[in-house]
Amino acid sequence: MTQFIDHVGIQPKSKRIAGILHLAETYGRTATTGGLYVSIIVIYAWFGGMKFTAYEAQGLVDLVSNNPLVSWMYSILSVRGFSSFLGVLELSIGALIAARLVNPIYSLVGGVLSSGLFVSTISFMITTPGVIVPELGFPAISVAPGQFLLKDVGLLALSLWIAMDSLTAIRFTRT
Repeated sequence: MTQFIDHVGIQPKSKRIAGILHLAETYGRTATTGGLYVSIIVIYAWFGGMKFTAYEAQGLVDLVSNNPLVSWMYSILSVRGFSSFLGVLELSIGALIAARLVNPIYSLVGGVLSSGLFVSTISFMITTPGVIVPELGFPAISVAPGQFLLKDVGLLALSLWIAMDSLTAIRFTRT
């Protein structure tokens, strides 16, 4: 950032601003990268942990039972069984992403699995009744389940970013 400011000839008006710009340039990328990893780990820990509750298991029924990608799971597992399976999967993905500290190959696998999970949940927007609010017209979607599912677009992007960041780290360590 300070290189850009020097290039265009803009000088900070105070030493405090110059100090903030220096901190942003020196630590900003590391801090935001850490924040992105921590945020998705917290989301997976929280959501994954909730999957072991009856409340969460029942909340998934309308989403899962209307989606051909995953509805067949209810023929193999009970409602609680599927929810628990999903909880184990989500906690495992969060752990893989956290294992970036050990080896970026783990977070690469976690990012890829996370991307697949969010592609699946985004598909619920098409198959779940009540997502679209036709009386309000396009692009109106319901709060739940519509807006609840829409957040997964951002989480998919974050998952893909984690996979690419991890792949870059793997390639960097091999050269």
